[in-house]
Amino acid sequence: MPGNGNGDGTDRSTPRKELGAFLRSRRERRTPAEMGLPGSPRRRTPGLRRGEVAGLAGISESWYAWLEQGRVRTSEQVLRSVARALRLDEAETAHVLSFVEDTAPEEPAPGWVSRNLLSLVEAMAPNPAVVIDPHWDLLAWNAGYAALLTDPARLAPKQRNLLWLVFRWPPSRRLLAQWEPEARSLLGQFRAHAARHPDDRRYAEIAGELMADPDAARWYEERAIADFQPAVRHFRHPTAGELRLRYVKLAAVEEPGHHFLAYLPDDAATGAGLRTLTGQA
Repeated sequence: MPGNGNGDGTDRSTPRKELGAFLRSRRERRTPAEMGLPGSPRRRTPGLRRGEVAGLAGISESWYAWLEQGRVRTSEQVLRSVARALRLDEAETAHVLSFVEDTAPEEPAPGWVSRNLLSLVEAMAPNPAVVIDPHWDLLAWNAGYAALLTDPARLAPKQRNLLWLVFRWPPSRRLLAQWEPEARSLLGQFRAHAARHPDDRRYAEIAGELMADPDAARWYEERAIADFQPAVRHFRHPTAGELRLRYVKLAAVEEPGHHFLAYLPDDAATGAGLRTLTGQA
């Protein structure tokens, strides 16, 4: 019987259980027919059996069972085999591989923004720009961002968060023309990060706030995850009208954990609309 598998006396079972729950949810969504396996009228297990996944992945059934139960640590090679066996997509595979345990401690992101990064945010005006931390908390923003959405300075400190704005700030559902797919994608990105930090109070606090929204609560339970994808986002602004903005996300190398987000106009009309919003027309 395996122990906790750490070798250092620490308890890392919670992230493993999250990984196990995710694998189980994907196993239960597959059917024997789509995997080329024989079916049975007496089958009681939803989706695939553990032994079937283990066979497809080339590992023992016991080991796969322990993996779903969060009882073992395992290698990238094994997790890749399981991902292929379950036919996970690129984002789901990346999520599974993110649970490969690293013995090096993760450095916390600083709670401040450097003068250089702040200057970059301000220089982007009238194009909206913002700096976020790993929890999607807003650390710095410019006049364009405040005009496009709402001025974060007017919100309570714990509401200055991109997830909160999308799910708990009512105007967002009218402002974002494709609110549902964009909200689902953002929540999927958040869930993937939060799953790897089960003891982080800020992730738990944000998740608790989001559960007050029925859509967020339902999608969160589905264990849907997503990767960031650059895209053109369509806004219907009450003042500037139709806006098409290219969403760009860059990692801040000198500030690990921080990301710079910019909304760039995709056409001339959008550029003019942003200048109008910030009084630069």
